[in-house]
Amino acid sequence: MYEDKTLVCKDCGQEFVFTAGEQEFYAEKGFENEPQRCKSCRQARKAAKTGAREMFEGVCAACGGVARVPFTPREDQPIYCSECFAKQRAEG
Repeated sequence: MYEDKTLVCKDCGQEFVFTAGEQEFYAEKGFENEPQRCKSCRQARKAAKTGAREMFEGVCAACGGVARVPFTPREDQPIYCSECFAKQRAEG
């Protein structure tokens, strides 16, 4: 029913593909307009609106690797890298 379309980003002028799956998603959500920006320009625009998050580095309590978190790490609270955090969440 839907076919991939090549569109041109109105910000950077690069071509991008509006996939059949994305078109179906837009239709399900009731969106009538096609996207006007490529994914990277949409992300940049969103980051500019919300402000980029400041990230802090610390040592992962599970593996000892680098953990990047959106808050100032405290000595009395463990922090985890993305992988170890996902494992902690999965274990409940």
